Amino acid sequence: MDKLGEITIHVVGQVGNEPLGPRNYDISSLRDMLDDVENLLYPNEKRNRPVISYEMQAGSVRHVFRTSLQKVTEFGAVLAMVVASGNLDGLTTETAKAFEHIQTRSRQNGYSVTFSTSLNETKELTFTPETNFIRAEQIWAEAEFYFYGKLTDAGGKNKANIHLDTKEHGLLRIDVDKEYLEELEGNPLYKEFGVRAIGRQNVITGEMDISSLKLVEMIDYDRKFNNQYLEDLIKKATPKFKGLDVDTWIQKVRGTDAYV
Repeated sequence: MDKLGEITIHVVGQVGNEPLGPRNYDISSLRDMLDDVENLLYPNEKRNRPVISYEMQAGSVRHVFRTSLQKVTEFGAVLAMVVASGNLDGLTTETAKAFEHIQTRSRQNGYSVTFSTSLNETKELTFTPETNFIRAEQIWAEAEFYFYGKLTDAGGKNKANIHLDTKEHGLLRIDVDKEYLEELEGNPLYKEFGVRAIGRQNVITGEMDISSLKLVEMIDYDRKFNNQYLEDLIKKATPKFKGLDVDTWIQKVRGTDAYV
């Protein structure tokens, strides 16, 4: 069995005139906390993540999460970075949003929320109604992305989107105009597509904000190897390289500053 570590989120406050505790901690608050912690620890691919077990303890409310020691160590490093910088820059989008959600509830309810781990010398991060850990919006810019995967869902009653199952990024939800879906021929579900989309990208880390993706177009995609197509390209290019001195050509491409 893998070694386990603990992450504790200690919530202190009042519910009316009573101290906060397990007996008056509402299930909606618990649900929000569980969702946020999953995004803190595993912001992207959740399907194959290790088990996260949970226990609520008294002492106001102590949320105790147990998962792999490696992930607890990584989370300890995240806490140290946020404490040192005083902001949420440098985090993945989902991780930053999870911290923001918890911080917002801290303000709304007048709670103090402290994050810690079972590891020695881990920095503690505390949110109060007065703290203001934010992201610098100027580090985000609009960018264009290309994805390849299987379309598993499309539509939506109010806001249309598609669900694209990709190898590199997991399941992506991409907003789309309803008119675009209406014009698709046949049944596109469970077929593979190339997808061109726009969204926000962090200009420092290169990370994309998966919640901002909007479809530009879907492209039919066939991953089968076409040997005849490759041979035709080789035949077309071969005459252009006839009689070429490869060494001279490479030196010319590299330029005069190339290594000898």
